[in-house]
Formats: sequence, C-alpha cells, structure tokens
Amino acid sequence: MIVIVESGATKTDWCGIGADGSLHSVKTAGMNVATMTTESIKAIILEAVPGLNPSGEAVKEVHFYAAGLIATGNGVPEAVKNLDIVLRDLFPGAEIEYASDLLDAARSVCGHEPGIAAIMGTGSNSCFYDGEKIVKNIRSGGFILGDEGGGAVLGRMFMADFLKNQMPAELAEEFASKYKVDYMTVVQNVYKGTAPSKYLGEFAPFIMSHYGKIDYVTELAERNFRNFIERALCQYDIKNYPVGVVGGFGYANREILVRLGAEYGIRFSKIIAAPMEGLVEYHSK
Repeated sequence: MIVIVESGATKTDWCGIGADGSLHSVKTAGMNVATMTTESIKAIILEAVPGLNPSGEAVKEVHFYAAGLIATGNGVPEAVKNLDIVLRDLFPGAEIEYASDLLDAARSVCGHEPGIAAIMGTGSNSCFYDGEKIVKNIRSGGFILGDEGGGAVLGRMFMADFLKNQMPAELAEEFASKYKVDYMTVVQNVYKGTAPSKYLGEFAPFIMSHYGKIDYVTELAERNFRNFIERALCQYDIKNYPVGVVGGFGYANREILVRLGAEYGIRFSKIIAAPMEGLVEYHSK
C-alpha cells in the first residue's frame, strides 16, 4: 500500500492506494507537526489508519506533504522529527518522503512532465518544475509581502479600502451589515489574531459575489490576479510551458483567471481545487 498525506493546520487529507488499485480516503484534524507532541500526532494517525488501510496491507511508501516543509536531502527535516518517530513505528520498513505543498501541487498538475505550477488558495505560491523537482521558485512572501492572487490579499486590499472609505457607499454598508468589522475588531484580528491571513481570506467569497456587478470589485479582483500573473507567473517561461493551478480560490475563479492569463500568453493545463486526485495518479505510476 502507498499512503499519501496532505497536512494542513485545520485538516489533514489521507489516501491509501491498495496493491489492487483500490483507494481509501480519510479526513482528520490538522497537524502542526512542528509544535505538536508525539502523543498528539500518534492519536490523529491512529484515527486515520482503520479507514485508510482496512485490509491491513503492508505499507510500502508514505508521502507526507505540508506547507513550508523543506526536504533536506539528508535525514529527516527538523520540523517532522516527532512525526517521523510515529510513522516509522506504525509503518516499519516503509519508505517515507517529506515534501512541501508546492511540490505537492507541481506533482498534481504536472505529473512527470515539466511545467509551471501555482497554488492559489488563501495564499499563493508558484514554481517551475522539471518533471522531478522544483528548479525555480518566485518566493511567496506571505500575505504582507506577497501572496498576490490569493484570497487573503484580496481581503486585505478590500479591507484597507473599507477602512479608508475608498469604495462605493452601498457596498460598504452591505459589508458592514454582514460582518463585525468595526476598526478595533479588524485591527485585533489582523495584527494580534492567531490566523490573520485566514481571517482576511474569509471575506473573499463576499467580495467575488459582486464581481461583474460592481466596477470597483471587478477592478479590485482583476488587479489581484494581474499582480500574481505579472509579479510571479511572468517570471517563468510561459511561452514554452503551461501553467497548472491548485487551490480553491483559483478554481472558483478559473474563468476569470483563464481570460486574464490569455492576455499575457499563458496557457493553463489544469485548474483544480485540491491536489489529491493528481497525487494518486502521480504515485500510482
């Protein structure tokens, strides 16, 4: 059996690929493997195993993907030391790989072929992938210094305009009626909250619901996407390689993305909400 794990802060997606090609999918709580104890990690994995491997097959491979996880090439990355202890105990003899969510995305949309891969969710990232490894990466920078094209940056741009009265009054009134966005609440969540990018990204569906209906929103949303295209994607060889996109925000707005990308000569190969299906295909081969 091959086990694929996509670990996030809020949820973890698991998929077991049986020797006969059968697929077994499980969702559990998220794992911050850098800070969780060995016991906490083990409890989550033990919750996943019965549904993941109902026949009790020997697990030959484990592929663990997480945001910001950088494989060192020598030994186990420091951030996953506790996780590694648990995995090697539960799956003795298995070959275990640790990789970033960016390699996860690249493998999902490019498979074993070279191409440009992008993540467009709450945040954003991108890379050129040679069919085996990432060989170029325009750094994301996070929602303060980068993350153009993502939902959090759209929320940040919108919120900045809201606070400074830079949007149509009717839109501002509708926004204020739906959310608690008094100045102190906003500042508290953005500057002292535990997940400021998530907080700002939660406004993206409201904003995009007005796309094409209010010029201000249309221009704001397109500026966000163009910033990602111009500041990240155009630094790759877009003339010779297609772009694949992974992420709920990119997928939800794929028609806009394809139209704007065409203006820059970008060809999109795949735009998908989540990478697991592509990873199953990749690791099955």
